Amino acid sequence: MEDSYQDRTSLVKGAKDIAREVKRQTAKKANKVMDKAQDGYTQRSYAQFQDEEDDDYYVRDGTYNGEANDDEGSSDATEGHDEDDEVYEGEYQGIPNHGQTKDGLVALGQPIPDEYKDRSVLETERKADEEELAQQFELIIQECGHGRFQWALFFVLGMALMADGVEVFVVGFVLPSAETDMCIPNSGSGWLGSIVYLGMMVGAFFWGGLADKVGRRQSLLICMSVNGFFAFLSSFVQGYGFFLFCRLLSGFGIGGAVPTVFSYFSEVLAREKRGEHLSWLCMFWMIGGIYASAMAWAIIPHYGWSFSMGSAYQFHSWRVFVIVCALPCVSAVVALTFMPESPRFLLEIGKHDEAWMILKQIHDTNMRARGQPEKVFTVNRIKTPKQIDEFIEIAMDTGAWYKRCWVRIRTELYGIWLTFMKCFNYPVRENTIKLSTVWLTLSFGYYGLSVWFPDVIKHLQADEYASKGLRFQGENVTNFNFNFTLENQKHYNGKFINDGFVNMKFKSATFENSLFDNCHFEYVTSLDTYFKNCTFIDSFFFSTDFEDFKLIDCTFINCTFLHNKTGCQITFDDDYSAYWIYFVNFLGTLAVLPGNIVSALLMDRIGRITMLGGSMVLSGISCFFLWFGTSEAMMIGMLCLYNGLTISAWNSLDVITVELYPTDRRATGFGFLNALCKAAAVLGNLFFGSLVGITKVIPILLASTVLVCGGLVGLRLPDTRSQVLM
Repeated sequence: MEDSYQDRTSLVKGAKDIAREVKRQTAKKANKVMDKAQDGYTQRSYAQFQDEEDDDYYVRDGTYNGEANDDEGSSDATEGHDEDDEVYEGEYQGIPNHGQTKDGLVALGQPIPDEYKDRSVLETERKADEEELAQQFELIIQECGHGRFQWALFFVLGMALMADGVEVFVVGFVLPSAETDMCIPNSGSGWLGSIVYLGMMVGAFFWGGLADKVGRRQSLLICMSVNGFFAFLSSFVQGYGFFLFCRLLSGFGIGGAVPTVFSYFSEVLAREKRGEHLSWLCMFWMIGGIYASAMAWAIIPHYGWSFSMGSAYQFHSWRVFVIVCALPCVSAVVALTFMPESPRFLLEIGKHDEAWMILKQIHDTNMRARGQPEKVFTVNRIKTPKQIDEFIEIAMDTGAWYKRCWVRIRTELYGIWLTFMKCFNYPVRENTIKLSTVWLTLSFGYYGLSVWFPDVIKHLQADEYASKGLRFQGENVTNFNFNFTLENQKHYNGKFINDGFVNMKFKSATFENSLFDNCHFEYVTSLDTYFKNCTFIDSFFFSTDFEDFKLIDCTFINCTFLHNKTGCQITFDDDYSAYWIYFVNFLGTLAVLPGNIVSALLMDRIGRITMLGGSMVLSGISCFFLWFGTSEAMMIGMLCLYNGLTISAWNSLDVITVELYPTDRRATGFGFLNALCKAAAVLGNLFFGSLVGITKVIPILLASTVLVCGGLVGLRLPDTRSQVLM
């Protein structure tokens, strides 16, 4: 009888448990219907989510919608009982409990464990969630408004973009002085410009991919820190090889600035503000070029700022210029530490609470600035896409720590590569191909002509300078002391007997087949000076900078060399083109200002596609005016016109790129395209630079063709003016 009583008690308890579970499920379904009716952030149909519970949504206090009524199904018998330990109907039949999930998935509100779903199903659900989030996030950003927070982030990211503009110009400005200071031969000087672009190319791809994995702010902080550290270090190194290495890593760091900055800023802008304010942000690149030009103009020619520690360490003014050019990067790093992560990125990876707090910060900051601190942030739930976890298992007992680190690094790189390959999946594959074409053609034409313009101007200057040179044939100079500068002179078959060259300079001087008998050279410096096939007899050299490459096929008979100057001496202050190089670049960069203003004001009015195609076609047509560039003034005018027309294409291309890629691969796609840009810049520099002084036909026709063709391809891109940020 006792056994039958226990069986009856167990049966009653089981029936109560079943009734309680049915009541709880009924309450949750009722709450689900009410919440869907009250959700004002999306108009999408919820038919595809009928089988899901409302655990996908959060409320502000971190609990889940619908669980407030759980107590209705409770009883005294189950008070204090852990719901995770409850036995649900069908457990012993092997049916999975859809109300229970793993701890890591409960935090994301997943109603069904991922292990019970195919990956294709998970990806379909995630895509639907992302579409819903895109619409909802646009409404949330509109509620947050555009104000003090966006402007603060605008200036912080602008400093990072300014550092990128400085990096492009700094090498060209220090190259003449660095060549002299480090004894760089002409065959090696081209490496300095190319290696920076190489570092930027690799950095753009790497940091862009990393920004989609660890976050925009974190990736930007690291890459800017790398740039600032190695840029600062490069100003102190003495060897040319180490200097190249530092500039390579500096370029690698700054390569991540452009893709990360535009991805970051676009994700806190509402649709109607995005095109205009991204275009305003582009102005900081121009400001970086102006800053570099002005600092080079003000610092490099001031050689009184130099100091030396013996003959082993030389610190000249161009190194001061390198330090000053690192200041925008340092400022950006300091300011970034006070800015939050992109809330759009946090939602993409399922960090709802952090994203909600940042969105509330944006809202409250803007409302206080407007004088409406009492206005409440009404958002209490945000859709988070379904998270598809990639589990990585690293054996702790089978390898050393460095092996585990290597596995981790390799896995992260593989993850970046997988994200990059998604850029070629439907439906963004066609857009990626078109964008690649436009980026390649615009970069090749722009950077190619940008290096061609100054080189043509320098070539015209060199021709004019050479035409004013003095030529001496068969001269005979005896018992004469030279204590002044010999400049722009060529001496052939001359004889110098018992002559003295003391406290003087040779500049652009050439001696061929000449004889120097019983001559003495003391405290002599030389620039672009060569002795070819000359004979020196009983001559004395004291504290001169005559290196072997300046003495070509020369013969020395009973000659003495004492205290030869080690290293190359800075004599760039005598170079006729010193100030001119800075001035031309300053004007070319300043000419971008009108184009920047026009593109910012018209970006949202006439559309990105029209501006991109029109700007590239007009730039290609303007190249034909180069036929008439026969003087320095005309070439400078053409340079300013070309830069002013091209900047609108660059601005619209930046805006289109961030809007065409979804959030999970936006920085990766932008980084890949920016890497193509740097590769095309290297090709353009090499190709157009080799044609300077040879012909005008090929550069003009080639630049016009690629720009017009790229503009026509750009017109085939979809218009993103009315599109929400996917």
